[in-house]
Amino acid sequence: MKDIIEGFLKFHSDAYPKRADLFKNLATKQNPRTLFISCSDSRLVPELVTQHEPGGLFVIRNAGNIVPSYGPEPGGVSASVEYAVTALKVTDVVICGHSDCGAMTAIANCTCMDHMPAVGSWLRYADSARVVNEAREHDSDSERVASMVRENVIAQIENIKTHPSIRLALRENRLALHGWVYDIESGDIDALDGVTNEFVSLATHTEVRAYPISPLAVAV
Repeated sequence: MKDIIEGFLKFHSDAYPKRADLFKNLATKQNPRTLFISCSDSRLVPELVTQHEPGGLFVIRNAGNIVPSYGPEPGGVSASVEYAVTALKVTDVVICGHSDCGAMTAIANCTCMDHMPAVGSWLRYADSARVVNEAREHDSDSERVASMVRENVIAQIENIKTHPSIRLALRENRLALHGWVYDIESGDIDALDGVTNEFVSLATHTEVRAYPISPLAVAV
């Protein structure tokens, strides 16, 4: 805890004064354009990866970057999605998985979760990804996990489309969905191409998105 407090003291004395005007503007309002849904893993920091200052991203983090399908008992993720889209009117939603994900590794390897029942129950929201991944042949254990990470991003894109606020925003053509996979070692991001349903390098395909599909992309 000592290093956390020392970090705050450094922020208060060094970082905050340099951004005093920014924090003054943020004191009573926020206007993020992107909802960023990522894993809770400490190695993935959305603001660092996207080089955004405070106020730039509306962030949801949980084990496995999961978005439960909308249901009669919406939880914190559902409420945050609804607030971001309806109140803040974000224009983009990013669901970002990452390499070496502990949650996806547990699913891919069928790890017993009896000692962590809450985690096991939560990961059931990735069942559709698990079923697809298990139906495929994999050359190695590491490829099985990497494939599970990608399939989970695809599954969560489908899950979030069941949310009324998302469905309305998509129907009104004021929202785009993006599926990303961040590689911790290289710093690269692969993005889901909704046309081919394949992941491509974001560095060389900066306009790619998961949904909706642009008419131009389909024509090409």
